[in-house]
Amino acid sequence: MTQKAERISPIKNFFAGGVGGICLTVAGQPLDTIKVNMQTQRKPRPGQTLLYKSTLDCLTKIIASQGIRGLYKGMGAPLAGITPTMALTFFGFGLGKRLQQQNPDDSLTFPQVFAAGMMAGVFSTTVLAPMERVKCLLQVQSNSTICRYVGPVDCMRQLYAESGVQGVYRGTLLTLLRDVPATGVYFMTYEWLKTSFTPEGKSISDLSAAWILTAGGLAGVCNWAVAIPVDVLKSRFQTAIEGKYQGFMDVLREVLREEGPGGLYKGFTAAMLRAFPANAACFFGFEVSLAFLNWMLADK
Repeated sequence: MTQKAERISPIKNFFAGGVGGICLTVAGQPLDTIKVNMQTQRKPRPGQTLLYKSTLDCLTKIIASQGIRGLYKGMGAPLAGITPTMALTFFGFGLGKRLQQQNPDDSLTFPQVFAAGMMAGVFSTTVLAPMERVKCLLQVQSNSTICRYVGPVDCMRQLYAESGVQGVYRGTLLTLLRDVPATGVYFMTYEWLKTSFTPEGKSISDLSAAWILTAGGLAGVCNWAVAIPVDVLKSRFQTAIEGKYQGFMDVLREVLREEGPGGLYKGFTAAMLRAFPANAACFFGFEVSLAFLNWMLADK
């Protein structure tokens, strides 16, 4: 099976992807905050109970202690970085597709789309890794009695002062292990669903907003179904005190020892609940922006 041929402009993808990323962040931040707090809570000591018993319990406790604004803690970092991150993601995807075409009108198979998606994951990690580090630290700090960082810029400054670039980019390998295969699945699922939803004899460009939102949302769900185990390890690694873990294998061993395989799926419900609306918004923003750019720059 192949994806319908199209002329691909990585540059247009870059700008449209930035818009899609902003839509994704605004729509998905509250449940992302819940996901990270669920993932990083420690195993209770004897006689104690888990701080958060469920996604709903985490939601109500955050709102009770911090108000609605607590759900948006740490959003400054991803929002500031989401334009270049998602712009690079969609640019990498467009470039990956373009490199596999001998001619601009060549059709691509879905495995080729998957490969282009993996390239997109590599591109995005260059910006995403430090943003994820800052975001996770601020989200976890919001439920601590110690306020070490006053905001994203202060957090980035302190990390750099303490450990240099290595401290800022801590967890980059885990971000790559999470995003490269998951982003391949993400884009392949989206393109496959768009093709599946297109009636015989019609063009993908004729799909309604409802079908675009559905394809984007389901692509996000598939993305996180692949990414969540490594995401748990990444969140733990990036928020741990300096020197606790020598590498991600230390985190994996600890999670499996203390919580078993189920520990790798902490925050799964929050991630799934976030995935559909956030990624539906992302792809819808991308498609609308790309259509606008194609209209404005029809001959470019």
